[in-house]
Amino acid sequence: MTTAAPEAPAPSLTARRLWTRSRGPLVALLLLVISGVILAALQSGEQHGRLDPRSADRSGSRALARLLAGQGVSLQVVTTSEEAARASGPGTTLLITDPDVLTQKQLTALHTATAHAAGRTVLLTPGSASLWTFAPGVQAQPATGNSPRKPACSLPDAHRAGSVLLGGLRYTTSDERTDRCYPVRGRPTLLRLPAAGNGRDTVLLGSADFLYNQHLAEHGNASLALQLLGAHHHLIWYLPSVSDPSSAHDQRSFLDLIPSGWSWALLQLTIAAGLAAVWRARRLGPLVPERLPVTVPAAETTEGHARLYEQAGARDRAATVLRSATRTRLAPLLGVPPTHAHAPDRLLPALHTHLTVHADTGTDLHTLLFGPAPADDRALVQLADQLDALESSIVSQERHAPREHPDR
Repeated sequence: MTTAAPEAPAPSLTARRLWTRSRGPLVALLLLVISGVILAALQSGEQHGRLDPRSADRSGSRALARLLAGQGVSLQVVTTSEEAARASGPGTTLLITDPDVLTQKQLTALHTATAHAAGRTVLLTPGSASLWTFAPGVQAQPATGNSPRKPACSLPDAHRAGSVLLGGLRYTTSDERTDRCYPVRGRPTLLRLPAAGNGRDTVLLGSADFLYNQHLAEHGNASLALQLLGAHHHLIWYLPSVSDPSSAHDQRSFLDLIPSGWSWALLQLTIAAGLAAVWRARRLGPLVPERLPVTVPAAETTEGHARLYEQAGARDRAATVLRSATRTRLAPLLGVPPTHAHAPDRLLPALHTHLTVHADTGTDLHTLLFGPAPADDRALVQLADQLDALESSIVSQERHAPREHPDR
């Protein structure tokens, strides 16, 4: 007789197990969303970035812009190379905050526009590409750390400023007229190239940290910044932008346009995905018992396994299971530890000692318990009968064996 009552709780149990397994990822996703909302709220008022004269952040330059305005220097912020080229007329200072992100076409256009206009061009941390255009003959050397350094040169601006927080890239040149200031191991981090016939000099800075709001009040940072950028009454502050139309034809990959901070975010997401995969992967080790929605009788389970073995023709597997089960049950009857139940050198001698009648039947016990797989189904049935007979004989001997009285 079958009853359907035990099957009723199955849906609720499945839903509960589904919630138990999925609540971890859901909580992690919720925390990630909350963190994103909090970060977005904290950064919602930030509209400008690094070295932006409109930004009051630690890495902004609003403090320097205020000081320059107090000295009577007019400041114009531009974000395209065309605007910078048009604004860089005679008597102006052109500051390029990140020259290495510009294409060769943009660098050439800027240099052509300023080649015949008196003034000054200041490049922050220029690399090989921008040096080749604006400062031929100058080579960039590996960067070093920032720390307060003395001028060690005759440049009046540096001499008046004194110690300044400088470092970063270092430069070498063979031009003896060049001012080499704030050296690190003999190589300067500030280089001033003399003006050519048009009266426009070029200043190379290996690091821009002393222009930040957080460092401007330290040492002689403000003095040097005011003298370098306030040499003329009009300052063009060029912040290169990826939205510059002049760079539309530049052959750049998609990864070049991704902000540097996203690489760390991608690394964190990769690590999180790996940890989640390890967490949800199939666990190694013994199986964990799980409650079933219905109870299956042992006889039905055994019969089901037997039918599967029969359909697959797995006589070898069936024989192995029969022999292993018989050895496991015989071991405690013969006084053999369970760990040695499947060792022929331990089980067979004990079996010969206890067996008195079965030895005359001509059956090879080693072949019976550890032999090869049966050749056909008939041989498999015969093997099962012999194993059952062997086990019955051992059990019968144990039952009828005389037991010694405990008082004797």
